[in-house]
Amino acid sequence: MTPLLTGLRVVEVTAFIAAPLGGMTLAQLGADVIRIDPIGGNIDYRRWPLSQQGTSLYWTGLNKAKRSVALALDKPEGKEIARAIITASGENAGFLLTNLPASGWMSYDALSQARPDLIMLRLTGNPDGSSAVDYTVNCASGFPMATGRGDGPVNHVLPAWDVAAGLYLATGLLAAERQRRLTGRGQEVTLSLADVMLATVGNLGYVADVQVNGAVRQPMGNELYGAYGRDFATGDGRRVMVVAISNRQWRALGKATGLADKLAMIGPLMGVDMDDEGGRFQARDAIAAVLAHWFAARGLDEVRAAFDGTGVLWGPYQDFGQLVTEDPRCSTANPLFQEVVQPGVGRHLMPGSPLAFGAVPRGEVRPAPRLGEHTDAVLAELLGLSAAEIGRLHDSGVVAGAVEG
Repeated sequence: MTPLLTGLRVVEVTAFIAAPLGGMTLAQLGADVIRIDPIGGNIDYRRWPLSQQGTSLYWTGLNKAKRSVALALDKPEGKEIARAIITASGENAGFLLTNLPASGWMSYDALSQARPDLIMLRLTGNPDGSSAVDYTVNCASGFPMATGRGDGPVNHVLPAWDVAAGLYLATGLLAAERQRRLTGRGQEVTLSLADVMLATVGNLGYVADVQVNGAVRQPMGNELYGAYGRDFATGDGRRVMVVAISNRQWRALGKATGLADKLAMIGPLMGVDMDDEGGRFQARDAIAAVLAHWFAARGLDEVRAAFDGTGVLWGPYQDFGQLVTEDPRCSTANPLFQEVVQPGVGRHLMPGSPLAFGAVPRGEVRPAPRLGEHTDAVLAELLGLSAAEIGRLHDSGVVAGAVEG
């Protein structure tokens, strides 16, 4: 069946994580996403980790299912070709996604002169347009100060703000596309990485907690704030995370460990309601003292056998290697993944979109393109250039075709 966004054409002039992720999200749902890069690749083209052939696994991971065009964006003719691709005709075209400086020929004002209904999604670091990256936004968010156990800030290695921003960009483009269908109007849509962070801090209640309660969340290691949850060491040197938010989960934990009676004694002793998640949070140290010996006396497989099918909310800590080699969810048994041959890398598991639509089956997972792989096809298809004209552009160094690695 036809993917949901088939027929939608988006041009992407981006680098790094957030904006490429936004484009990939659309491409994996069927949109024709054309990524324009300078000849030789943008600043993110060789970013680690690399394959043995020197191909960036980072770049290929974020650019699956797209088409690639390589242009000399430092030359007037290269800029003109990029402008023509961005503003090319088509009812479901005229969309630009970028996180690069949008000035001069790539400003909204300049591009909309060629296509008044242009929709341009532009990501900035800060609301005033100044630069920022995930790490410089994250350090101000409060989360690193609330992470760890209070011996200094701890940065999360997950680029959470980049990921959230990429998904906001995809959502914003679809919202603007809907308005254009209703009104015929184009527009520039801007999103700042800092605002993504600030909105999230506010949405999770931390702004209100300071203003209303005068409270600043303090670091507490792997404890779950406001409910019961923490990590435990198993007898074979692994660690697991156990969470009991609902009363059903709490009762399941006591039954599966055989410690329900001992856990029930904590409430009267401490004067807290163990049928309330706040009460369990207050009694977290006493609960952990009861449970710790049970975990220490069992290996991970024994813990799994005791918990599977019981309703206990838990999971093992694992590194990336254990995730790939031990977790059955990271395999073709999960419809999310397919084994795909990526040029410059080889065959490996690739995820498609995590969205599963009941009316549309999951399609084929498509690899990232080679840099410049679709230059000639896009110039012919969108701009109507002849083979001779395209050949001249190659000879003059204005465009480039596919390169290995």
